[in-house]
Formats: sequence, structure tokens, C-alpha cells
Amino acid sequence: MAQQRAEPETREELSESENSERIQTKKNKYQQIGITVAGGNEYGQELNQLNCPEVIFIDNEKSIYIADCFNHRIVKWKLNSNTGEVIAGGNGQGNQNNQLHRPRDIIFDKKNNSYIISDTGNKQVIRYFDQKQTNQQIIISNITCWGLTIDKNGFIYVSDWVNNEVRRWKQGDTKGELVAGGNDQGDHLNQLSDPRNIFLDKNESLYISDHNNHRVMKYKKGAKEGEVVAGGNGEGNSLNQLSYPGDVIVDHLGQIYVADCDNHRIMRWCEGDKEGEIVVGGNDQENQSNQLNNPTGLSFDNEENLYVVDHGNHRIQKFENYSESNLYEDLGKPTLHMSDYDMSTQCRQKPSLSKEQNQLTTNSSIDEANNSTEINKSLEAEKRGTG
Repeated sequence: MAQQRAEPETREELSESENSERIQTKKNKYQQIGITVAGGNEYGQELNQLNCPEVIFIDNEKSIYIADCFNHRIVKWKLNSNTGEVIAGGNGQGNQNNQLHRPRDIIFDKKNNSYIISDTGNKQVIRYFDQKQTNQQIIISNITCWGLTIDKNGFIYVSDWVNNEVRRWKQGDTKGELVAGGNDQGDHLNQLSDPRNIFLDKNESLYISDHNNHRVMKYKKGAKEGEVVAGGNGEGNSLNQLSYPGDVIVDHLGQIYVADCDNHRIMRWCEGDKEGEIVVGGNDQENQSNQLNNPTGLSFDNEENLYVVDHGNHRIQKFENYSESNLYEDLGKPTLHMSDYDMSTQCRQKPSLSKEQNQLTTNSSIDEANNSTEINKSLEAEKRGTG
């Protein structure tokens, strides 16, 4: 993915050598103390609580849309709100029009002004045209779906964690077109093992969190096999390893961010590097403000602040971007969870912030997460792909 300069130009104008040089010299830096922006009140079903949230996306107003998995609902938290608003599900586990069963992903389809939800427990992908849940449409049925993304044509990509493949679905398709995996479960470059979250970049290269292979795969458009761009050195906690990765997203510099779930950290990889670096977390599995507990989801807002779904702590954490020489203002749309194809190709550099502006107020300690046997068993099942 080509890069952006301080003065307007298209990404495609940069050569690969310029791209590599910019990645080495420009990296966003994040405060290590997270701010809880949703949940964090132990697990539960009240509107100020979450229960094993899975993924998020963030809109232009910095509202956060959360797949609140074990509450079987999608919740919207507006900026600076203390409670969320249920926009889908929330009526118990089930398969009725007003119910969901362990939703794993949500994306926004701008073209059709609708929400698309991976209703994993019901083995279907559904669309809502409004937030009143009055106009539900099943667009893909009988699929063991997990991750979702969408391209500029409105085609939907779905990871099938049981059949170890990713398919692209056009309107009216009954089967979908195979774009990755589908060659039985395995660790060859044309195979996947429990693919989870997926991300599509501007060039329509597909990034796949290959959960049980402890790696991230990149499939260029039309490719028959992928390439390993993060992990792939067995399960472990070294800088060249991952442990049951969750979400994967790519920033405007082409840097790959991975929710390294069982290592309780967020990793950043530059394509071609032999190892990654810890961005946030990695300080044991606890619930303090500098710690994570099985992170599963990632997203940026339009100021490139990093949001992490802290799955096991039932909260969403915001880690502020404090890079003085690498702050960009997007002149178009923000980078959403679903893809970055709609990002503006023109950015301008913001003035550097003062040290005072970069100071964060440490938030109060989060109450220790409830150690319910049921929740712990469910979390363990999630890691091993049996959920």
C-alpha cells in the first residue's frame, strides 16, 4: 500500500522504495495507559455493561458499534456516553427477527445505508436497514460465518471458520466465490485453519487472521495462495510469533496491526519484517489500564487513535495517538473496521501538539473482572475455535 505525504498526492505516486523508507521513519506512537470508552463495569447485560465483546467499528462522529457477543446484541456507544444503545438483538439468544445468537462481526454498508452482521450462532449473515430492527434481511444463510468486510462495489467477504475459507458474495449469489483457503484445514500457503477476522485494503488485498495457525495471511487480488505477513512461527510470545490472533487491520502507512489474543497484546508488523513490535498491552493478563485480557477487536478513529476490544475485561479501550511528527488529518472518511478503500487519498499534516496536550489523565482502576466459571469456560472455548 503506497503512502501519504504531508502535501496532497495520490498513494500510487510513491515507489516501493519510498514506501519502505516511509514505513521505517513514520510510525504512530500510542499512550500505554488506555481509557475505557465503553463497558468496564464487569460483565452483564445492563446498558453500561458488555459481555465478551468481539469487534467494533467507529463512525465519523466517533460513535462505537460493538458486537456484544454473549449478550446477543449490537450496541452503539456515542462519544463520551456512559451507556450504550441497543440497535440490534438484545432480546435473548434466538433466531427470531429481533434476536441474535453470538454475533461476531458488524460492518456498515455505505452504499445501501445498512448494517451487516455476522450472526454466527444462527449461521447467517443479516442486514438491517435501520436501527429499529423492523427491516431485517437474511443475505447469506447456512454458513459458519465469523469475520466480515466489504469492497467498493458492495461485495461482501465472509470468513467461514469451519470450512477454512473466505468467500466473496455478490447480490443474488447462492454460493459465493472462493477467494482464500478452501483446500482443507492446514498450514500451507493455500490453506487456512479457523480463519477469523478479515480486512480489505485499497488494492483489494485481503488480510486474514489465521487463528489456529497463529499467523496473518495476505491474499493479493486474484491470488491462489497467500503470503505470511505476521507470525507463522508457531504459537508463542516472541516478537516473531502470535498466539491465536484475533482482529487484523492495516493503517494508511500499510502497517499491520494484530490483536494477539492469547498474548494479551497488540502487535504491529511491517510487511517483510521478520518480527513485529508491541504497540500496547503485553503486561500480563489483568484489568489495569495498561493491561489487556484476550483482545479480539481493533479499529482506528479519524485521528488515528487506536481502539481495542478488551474481550476478557468486557470493555473497549482507547489508546491515544501522540505522534508529533506523524499526525494526519483525513480529509475524507475515517478508517473503519471494515476496510480502508474509502479513505481519502489526500491528507495534510497537523501542527505538532504541545507536551501539555499530550498528557493523559490516568483513569481510575477498573474493577476486577468477574471470574464466573461459565464465562471462563466460554472464553477458553473461544480461543480453541470451539465457540
